[in-house]
Amino acid sequence: MAESNFVDYVKIHVRSGHGGGGSAHLHREKFTPKGGPDGGDGGRGGHIILRANKNYWTLLHLKYDRHIFAGHGGSGSHSRSFGKDGEDKIIEVPMGTVVYDAQTGEYLMDVTEDGEEKILLKGGRGGLGNWHFRSATNRTPRYAQSGEPAQEKIIILELKVLADVGLVGKPNAGKSTLLSSISAAKPKIADYPFTTLVPNLGIVAYRDGKSFCMADIPGIIEGASEGKGLGYRFLRHIERNAVLCFMVPCDTDDIMEEYKLLLNEVTAYNSELANKDRILCLTKADMLDDELREMIKESIPSDVKYCMISAVSGDGLQQLKDEIWKLIQNNNRFDFSEKITHRNLDADRLAHDFADDDEDFTIIDENPDPDDYYEEDWDEEFEFEGEDAENEEDIVYEDDEMEIIDDDEDDTNK
Repeated sequence: MAESNFVDYVKIHVRSGHGGGGSAHLHREKFTPKGGPDGGDGGRGGHIILRANKNYWTLLHLKYDRHIFAGHGGSGSHSRSFGKDGEDKIIEVPMGTVVYDAQTGEYLMDVTEDGEEKILLKGGRGGLGNWHFRSATNRTPRYAQSGEPAQEKIIILELKVLADVGLVGKPNAGKSTLLSSISAAKPKIADYPFTTLVPNLGIVAYRDGKSFCMADIPGIIEGASEGKGLGYRFLRHIERNAVLCFMVPCDTDDIMEEYKLLLNEVTAYNSELANKDRILCLTKADMLDDELREMIKESIPSDVKYCMISAVSGDGLQQLKDEIWKLIQNNNRFDFSEKITHRNLDADRLAHDFADDDEDFTIIDENPDPDDYYEEDWDEEFEFEGEDAENEEDIVYEDDEMEIIDDDEDDTNK
């Protein structure tokens, strides 16, 4: 694992920006000493935005950048000046990334198309200035509204790769060998179980310049859907595949029994995978003679689509690609907008997966209720001293125009 840069599972801490406070300023100039309220609104806090980027293939860039905070909104000012909006923070992720709450394991959102953006955390709204609170009975409001607080959350980002075909099989079933034979991918190949520790992707060339993407995941053993072996972590990478290719060696004692075992593990992980098109690929066919081939054909039910191949000799590879291409054409291979049911993560398993994480994440306000933010609500009052607090002026408002009526006949105010 250490020699690979493939990272598909990270935990990060995100926080949006809080809104800026409104201004309670009263207009003062040389010839208009009692100009009335002119406090501006505070700026909006920055959003945390998730964006899919086709140039990213893993979450490696987020492994060491795990605290992402948006900018805070600026405070309002005099002359009805608005505060500056906080800077939005955009998290670039590969297509197919899914977001979960790290504390509860609840599914939050996913992005599947290049350039698709979704707001993960909204920035706090800016507070209203005292200009908004003026009325005939409240002519000189000396208060303003505070900005809405920020939102803060610890999240899990999971990558579910986008590929046309997913290879499913037990360890040493020949998945990596097949991928290296029909594509330019160079996965590690050895004669011991779990040689493949991370998913591998390869582009398979087809007729007339056409091609499709094939994904090879680590081997699945019985009980993988319950967490045994490596299958639990990587079964998610076949959820978005259009076609599932189940690989069983020809020298297996009971081919259909092993095929059913693989199918049961896949559907136990996500029942929707049972509806995907699938093909049974019998590997290592170069070891069979004609008599054994006929015996195997008779043992396979007529409703199971299968193909015998040998990645070493190349026998049956073109036939396999032809069958896979037909199945791909039955699906809209470029339509990843179809929603799949993302099951929530197990909170206990999350605690176990990140048990060595010694970073201290402190949540201030995880999910403030927007209903607590009223336009006529404020929690800060600003007191004025000196000349600003001496006299109350009478102000009449008509169509947002102010007329100042001075009770004192002072030559300096003429």
